[in-house]
Amino acid sequence: MAGFSLKNRIALHYLLGTALVVFVVFVVIYLVVSASVNVEINRTLALEVTNHQHEAAVRTDTTRLVDPDEWEESEHNDLNVYPIFVEIYDRNGHLREKSPNLKSSRLSLQQNPKEKYHNLTLGGISIRQTQTELHNKGHFVGYAVIAMSTEQQKRVLDSLLVILGITFPLVLLILYVISSYLAGKSIRPVNDIIDTTGRISEGSFDQRIALPPNRDELYTLSSAINKLLDRIEKAIEREKQFTSDASHELRTPLAVVKGTLEVLVRKPRDTAEYEEKIKYCIGEVDRLNRLVDQLLMLARFENHRTEITKTELALTEIIMESLERYSSKIAAQKLSIDFTFDRHFYIHSDGYLVSVIVTNLLSNALKYSNPGGLVKIILSEDDEGVTCSFIDIGIGIAEADLDKIFDQFFRSQPTERQDIKGTGLGLSLVKRLCDLLGVGLNVTSKQGKGTTATLLFPKN
Repeated sequence: MAGFSLKNRIALHYLLGTALVVFVVFVVIYLVVSASVNVEINRTLALEVTNHQHEAAVRTDTTRLVDPDEWEESEHNDLNVYPIFVEIYDRNGHLREKSPNLKSSRLSLQQNPKEKYHNLTLGGISIRQTQTELHNKGHFVGYAVIAMSTEQQKRVLDSLLVILGITFPLVLLILYVISSYLAGKSIRPVNDIIDTTGRISEGSFDQRIALPPNRDELYTLSSAINKLLDRIEKAIEREKQFTSDASHELRTPLAVVKGTLEVLVRKPRDTAEYEEKIKYCIGEVDRLNRLVDQLLMLARFENHRTEITKTELALTEIIMESLERYSSKIAAQKLSIDFTFDRHFYIHSDGYLVSVIVTNLLSNALKYSNPGGLVKIILSEDDEGVTCSFIDIGIGIAEADLDKIFDQFFRSQPTERQDIKGTGLGLSLVKRLCDLLGVGLNVTSKQGKGTTATLLFPKN
C-alpha cells in the first residue's frame, strides 16, 4: 500500500470494512435460510413420528405396527415429490416393515443417537432422519425410523450459495467505485492544500487555501494553515525590514568611526585633537556594542530561548541601581530626580529582565529631558499590583508617532533630533519583555510637554 494515493487508501479501507460486513450478512442469510429449511423438515418428521406413535399405541395386532394402507400413500411410494421413508423395527432391533419407496435400500437404526435429527445419504440422495420408540398399551414394542428427502431443499441452498458467491465480488466492485468517488470528493480540500503549498514554495507567500463549505476537520486544518501562512508572511516581512534596518543602523556608526579615523591620518595633529577624536570613536563603538546587545536580546526573544526565573524582588532597589548607573549623565545634564519612598515595593518577576525594562525607560526619560529638567519616578500599590511611572518634562513625542514607538528602529523625528543618539530598539525591547513577563505597559506623551511611561506589575 506504500504506492497507493490517499484517495485509494481511503477507498480500500472503506472497502475492506464494508466487505467484512457484507460477508457476515451473507453468511447470516445462508445460515438463517438453512435453519428455516431444517425447521420445516423437522416439523414434517415430527408429525410423522406422532402419527406412527399413535398408530402403534392403539393397534390390537402388534405383529404389524403399521396399517397396510399407510404404504399406499404417495409419499411412501414416490421418490420425486417430498418422499418420506419409514422403517419399522421390533423391540430387538430386527427390521419388520419398510415403506415401498425404499425398495432395496435401507435406513439405519442407531443405538442411543446423540442428536434427534441428523443428515445422511440414501442411494445418492440427501435425507434427514429421525427415530422414535413405539409403545402399545404402555409396553415397548419397537422402533420407527423415519427419513425425508432434502434434495429439493439442498438444491435451493446450493443455488443460494452460488448466488451469494457471485453477488459478493460484484457488490465489492460497485462499493469500490462508489467509495473511490466519495473519497476523491472528500479529499478535494487536501488537493487544494497541496496546490496552494506548491505555489507558496515558489515564492507566492500571499496565496491562501480556499476554505471548504463544510465546517469539518478539513475546514479546521485549512483555517489553521491559512493562519500559519499569515504568521509566516508577517515574519518574513519583519525579517526583511529588520535586516534592512539593522544593516543601516550598524553601518552608520561604522561609517562614522571610519570617517573620523581617515580624517586623523591625513595629517599630523596635536594630542588634544587626537584624544577628542578617539573619545568620539569610542562613543560610537559603545553605541555599536549597545546596538549589538539589543539585537541579540531581541533575537533570543524571537526564538523563545530566554529562560524566565521569577523571584521576590524589591523594585525600589532595581530603580536605585539604575539611577546609580546613570549618575554621571544625570550630573552632566544637571537633571533633578524626584524619587522618594517610605517602604520597599516588592514584585514577583525575573530580576534581570525587570532591570533591562527599568534601565531602558529611565534612559529614555533622561535622554529626552531638557537640560536642568526634572524626572519623576512614582511608585504605588493597589489591589491590581504595583505601578511604576517614569515621568519626564521634556521634548515629548508627536501624536502621530505614538502608534509606532514600539516598532524596531523607529525614532520619532530623527532629523530634528540629531544630537540625541539612539538605536530605536529600546521601547521595542521593553514591549517584548513586558509581554513576556505579563507586565502592563502604557506610554503617553505630548510634544513639548513630556512623556509618561507606566508599568503595572500584577500581583502573583
